[in-house]
Amino acid sequence: MPEQSTPQKLAYVNDYAIRYLDYGPADGRTLVLLHGIGASAERWSRVIPTLSKYFRVIAPDIIGFGYSDKPTVEYTMDFFLDFFNAFLDSLDVSKASMIGSSFGGHLATEFAIRFNRKIDRLVLASPAGIMRTSTPTLDGYIMAALYPTYENAFKAFKEMAHDPDAVSEEIVKDFVNRMKLPNAKYAFMSTLLGMRYAPQLQGRLNKIISSTLLVWGDSDRMIPVQYSKEYSEIPDSEIVVIKNCGHTPYVEKPMTFNKLVLKFLVGSNQ
Repeated sequence: MPEQSTPQKLAYVNDYAIRYLDYGPADGRTLVLLHGIGASAERWSRVIPTLSKYFRVIAPDIIGFGYSDKPTVEYTMDFFLDFFNAFLDSLDVSKASMIGSSFGGHLATEFAIRFNRKIDRLVLASPAGIMRTSTPTLDGYIMAALYPTYENAFKAFKEMAHDPDAVSEEIVKDFVNRMKLPNAKYAFMSTLLGMRYAPQLQGRLNKIISSTLLVWGDSDRMIPVQYSKEYSEIPDSEIVVIKNCGHTPYVEKPMTFNKLVLKFLVGSNQ
């Protein structure tokens, strides 16, 4: 586990050890951040300092990823929903706002459909779940996960970003190290299958009752912005497209991302 000064904690959910970061005072407002496939809680590091001024921010390493346990199970959407619901219960979080990115956005969307009264406000950053075919960028990322060399990972992360300078050596090395952990590749591939065979979101998005903000980068080559229009089925939703931005706006454009999110969540223009 990496050495760092962040407030790391450990929860036991269904007998699995789950690492998570917990920032800010528990003042009644909680914001949960759900990372993408192959990522970890640290992907949110550029936006957490600002967000934690307004919320208690909880960022887990989703089961199967980061430094949480990676059991040999089928990583279906039902499995992730059961885990996430139990994780929130273990922290006595009965209702929270959520930000989900990519796979984490798929999970947050499904959670908002099935447990709609547990979500206050919902932010989806380039969420997965609608796109049913792969893209060359996604294929490159899968290859980097299966063959985690620095070269493969650096190429994949550059392809995901609009500005290659947003890809730091630290991000690449951390990904490579984590994908070499026991069962990491298995969990990654099993999650891909679980997402592929998850229930269709179309026709069910209207069950989401929380106000929803969709944030997409106009240069997203992983999950292109064209898929954003499908989410207009969510009754109370709006879509904001960030210019000159790739798949992870909270990494590439953290100040812009925070401004949009805080205006939506708390009405702040900070």
